[in-house]
Amino acid sequence: MKSIFDKISFEFSKNVTKNYSTSFSTAVKMLAPKIRQDIYNIYGFVRFADEIVDTFHEYDKAVLFNLFEEELYEALKYKISLNPILNSFQKTVYQYDIPIDLIKSFMKSMRMDLHKSIYETTNEYNDYIYGSADVVGLMCLKVFVDGDNQKYEELKSSAMRLGSAFQKVNFLRDLKADYENLNRSYFPNTNLSALDENSKIEIIKEIEEDFEAGFQGILKLPIEAKFGVYTAYVYYKKLLSKLKKTPSEEIKNSRIRVPDYEKIGLLAKCYVNYRLNLL
Repeated sequence: MKSIFDKISFEFSKNVTKNYSTSFSTAVKMLAPKIRQDIYNIYGFVRFADEIVDTFHEYDKAVLFNLFEEELYEALKYKISLNPILNSFQKTVYQYDIPIDLIKSFMKSMRMDLHKSIYETTNEYNDYIYGSADVVGLMCLKVFVDGDNQKYEELKSSAMRLGSAFQKVNFLRDLKADYENLNRSYFPNTNLSALDENSKIEIIKEIEEDFEAGFQGILKLPIEAKFGVYTAYVYYKKLLSKLKKTPSEEIKNSRIRVPDYEKIGLLAKCYVNYRLNLL
């Protein structure tokens, strides 16, 4: 029965989320039960595409990515895929009417990672951010508003800014791995091999502005989504705070993280703020 296969597919997407990102998985658990699975489905899809271009070094990444993209569009065409990740994703796409343009933009940015390593202009950088992060925020927003197009349009800008903030924090945190292992430099007009405090401050200022705009949208989210998105926001703000306090030389040579005991404290704080209606 197809329902059994769908159930297996959903579990697969959920397990991908849990195994690849404990922080994001925790945030998803804070969402209302009725929308959790669809966010797992979106995350599983974007995670697999990202893994192809970032980690499968011993294989021909271009070939793997082409195959994945072909399967993606077949899944969207036929509303089924024997790839459990894509089978889950297409279900969410059709249930929430996620625009195909968002999916194409995401795949375009992922494909750029196969051949492009330096982003020299602000336009190039913004285009990549839009496809790799902003559209993911918009896919999730489609789930959060559950068909309320007026609400979607109202929150669209802030969802994109929050997606941008998350991605830029990842770029700064993963500076060493991106530059040394993947030979990538995302921030334009910045010599990452000689990142200084002034450059770091400018990057962080830009991220903080994105966070502020994103937070205004969190306040207006439906109740089913607000606590989960706020949890992710607080975690990334904490990570940014650590990066802000870390000397640029150390950022270039290590990966800054939030310890598990601090994550537990942040989660408790988020819950208290939420229950006291401080959001």
